[in-house]
Amino acid sequence: MQTDVVVLAAGKGTRMHSKTAKVLHQLAGKPLLQHVLETAQTLNPRTLAVVIGHQGAEIQAALGATDGLAELVWVEQPQQLGTGHAVKLAKESLPDDGVTLVLYGDVPLISQATLSACEQAAKLGSVGLVVAEFSNPAQLGRIVRNDKGAITEIVEFKDATDEQRNIREINSGIIAAPTELMTRWLDRVQSNNAQQEYYLTDVIAMAVQDGVNVTPIVATSEVEVTGINDRVQLAELERSYQQALCNDLMLAGASFADSSRVDIRGKLIVGKDCFIDVNVVFEGDVELADDVSIGPGCVITNTRIGTGTQVLPNTIVEGAEVGSSCSLGPFARIRPGSVLESGVKVGNFVETKKAHLGKNAKASHLAYLGDADIGSEVNIGAGTVTCNYDGVNKHPTVIGDDAFIGTNSTLVAPLEIEKGAFVAAGSTLTKKVDANQLAVGRSRQRNIDGWSPPHKSRESK
Repeated sequence: MQTDVVVLAAGKGTRMHSKTAKVLHQLAGKPLLQHVLETAQTLNPRTLAVVIGHQGAEIQAALGATDGLAELVWVEQPQQLGTGHAVKLAKESLPDDGVTLVLYGDVPLISQATLSACEQAAKLGSVGLVVAEFSNPAQLGRIVRNDKGAITEIVEFKDATDEQRNIREINSGIIAAPTELMTRWLDRVQSNNAQQEYYLTDVIAMAVQDGVNVTPIVATSEVEVTGINDRVQLAELERSYQQALCNDLMLAGASFADSSRVDIRGKLIVGKDCFIDVNVVFEGDVELADDVSIGPGCVITNTRIGTGTQVLPNTIVEGAEVGSSCSLGPFARIRPGSVLESGVKVGNFVETKKAHLGKNAKASHLAYLGDADIGSEVNIGAGTVTCNYDGVNKHPTVIGDDAFIGTNSTLVAPLEIEKGAFVAAGSTLTKKVDANQLAVGRSRQRNIDGWSPPHKSRESK
């Protein structure tokens, strides 16, 4: 039996007070809706449909071309008449057989395990309903059980009695049922309630009335089923999620100066005895080998860092391969395409772009190395620039092993400096330097006697 997933994302999200659709607000660097879709996709559904309404075009444009997502079925709900109405509209675009699983675009952290359990309950002919115990249920719908503990209905807060409002077990809204039954019940849903909307939750009472078992699927935590209504809730969920990620990393061998001041916006893999200081941001896919140390204020994006490497404060590393026992920063910028072999030092205010630095190469401070292939044991002096751009095209600079580039050198690409060559400080080079040669590319110094500096005229003062 196959599963069709319906994700509800048509709400206005007025409490966000934002020009951006609520489901496009980000958690850990990704839109809320993307989290839901990626988790749903792990179930390998036959159809993945998204119900949109307010700012639907914006949502469709943002998620329609997301890498890694299967093709989505977009269903428009012109009028927001409730969750039952939204699912009914979606059913018109879905097959009549199988199982229907309903999710919410503003409940981003639902787990694959919980969804799988809910799906399996429906495949066995019952209704799978995800529930949770909340310390403060606020205005969430309440789960009503009979004296045998069986679920009999869901009561929305606005329709609940005082006694029912004291119930702490809540409805997450996530539900799965055989499609044939879901369709039948949706046709019977009425809008005779305080909101005058068609509630999806009404199908629970109908299932009980028809003798269909309702199987509660208990969420692992409040966080898993927390929905976002405003920016305060979003911020709280962000910190809860980040703390959970950090907890997993600490169990894997990482230490944090303060795990509440780290952001992981992607996937982070750590080795043993890694140390991560405060205000560090990880984006995309990042892997840290054993004994890596990341200083405060660093941003690491889509990068692998080898054993024992130190990344000093306020360094940006993006799209790079960094070997073992390297030292980066402080205030260095390693741009995409950079490959740093073991023992490389890239110091303060050094920038690399598509640069390959061989073993133990050093650029200790104040340099730009772009489109450069730099050998092992090379020393790059302060103020060195590889002039890789002629205004139209980029050109390479090749520096052989053991070469020495003096301070304030300008290397005009395309240029090759062979093994063991020495470039005098202050040189501007445009021609090849052979192995073991000394290159001096500067004019002879002249000291002029009797010179006086210009003075401002009275008119310019």
